[in-house]
Amino acid sequence: MNAAYNMDCMEAMRSMPDKAFDLAVVDPPYGLPRDSSNDRGKLKSRIFNQGNISRWDKPPIKEYFDELFRVSKNQIIWGGNYFDLPPCRCFVVWDKLQPWENFSRCEYAWTSFDMPSKLFAFDNRYGNKIHPTQKPIELYAYLLARFAKPGDKILDTHLGSGSSRIAAYDAGLDFTGYEIDPEYFKAQEERFEAHAAQLSLFVGGNT
Repeated sequence: MNAAYNMDCMEAMRSMPDKAFDLAVVDPPYGLPRDSSNDRGKLKSRIFNQGNISRWDKPPIKEYFDELFRVSKNQIIWGGNYFDLPPCRCFVVWDKLQPWENFSRCEYAWTSFDMPSKLFAFDNRYGNKIHPTQKPIELYAYLLARFAKPGDKILDTHLGSGSSRIAAYDAGLDFTGYEIDPEYFKAQEERFEAHAAQLSLFVGGNT
């Protein structure tokens, strides 16, 4: 199964049984201030202040994490350095290979796994983006290859651009995602459908 829903993840999680998912891979809003450049530079400030980002970029409430830990056996949480989470041994760092000093050089994910920390290097500056905080499919493919196993059920509470969904689809994993913003939901649906169609054509052409 690979399914996405245009709804509030809190409403969805409240209806789920305990440990319904093997792994939650999530990227909740950090709720960073928008009233200054924060040394990001003019370009970065424009990106973060455009469109409807202020409507949804609010940090999760405590109940979000309570529910997330209740409905999933393991978790990978991007932006873990912004949230009140327990100490972790296996943190993940995404090195963006970013050459500009006034842009973030890397991002940090908290995980529930007891294993050595991980580093993934990938340049995400190119290609069309449909979400201000879009992460590459390759990043989620890396995570799923190392932290998920065949038959696992994967949850993403903040689907955004749908990169996690596409990576799970490519890996043949059971996936459920939620996106509250209707515009982003529509955009990721179109992106997912285009990817699935292209993959079908590629596979069909080689059988």
